[in-house]
Amino acid sequence: MTPTVPFPRTPPEDGVAQWYAHELGWATAASGDGRPVQLLTGLRFDVLELPADAGFAVLRRHAGLRCPVALAGRLMRLLVAAGSAEELPGLLDWLEWGGVALDLRVLGAGGRMTAPSPPGWAGAQGAAVWLRPPEPRHEVEPTLPAFAGLGCRGETPDLVRLVGTAATECHRARLSRTNSAHANAQPLAFS
Repeated sequence: MTPTVPFPRTPPEDGVAQWYAHELGWATAASGDGRPVQLLTGLRFDVLELPADAGFAVLRRHAGLRCPVALAGRLMRLLVAAGSAEELPGLLDWLEWGGVALDLRVLGAGGRMTAPSPPGWAGAQGAAVWLRPPEPRHEVEPTLPAFAGLGCRGETPDLVRLVGTAATECHRARLSRTNSAHANAQPLAFS
């Protein structure tokens, strides 16, 4: 007799909230109207949010980055140490990206992000998913990453290098999308 492998279970929303609360100690907010559970930012972690194409380039450039990473549609979310949101505007100015329009934002105190399904649980099609899930008892540490590393396990870049890379890749992705749009809009010229 061949053993059967059970299908991943689709969790009820209260099960998702309980998993985050009990396994990770993260605060959640449930809407109660069928919308996904929200993770409250600024308490245990902040979120650096950028377009997915730029995010994948950041992950390639920082192969040692081991913080939790979520993908929600066309957005990638890197979980960084709580307090990082307050550092972002100053870091962008210091890195001379302050005056440049970037598709880079940060969620800190009072923010929310949609909770991806816990690892191994099936989620709704198109829902947020973990690319690098958080591990119980190994979450983002509360130290400020600008001074003490990113707050993740292993060899990781500090917040300054991560933000510098993210700004560069967001700018490159925006230029690439703009150039592609212009190239597709221009008629062909033949002489």
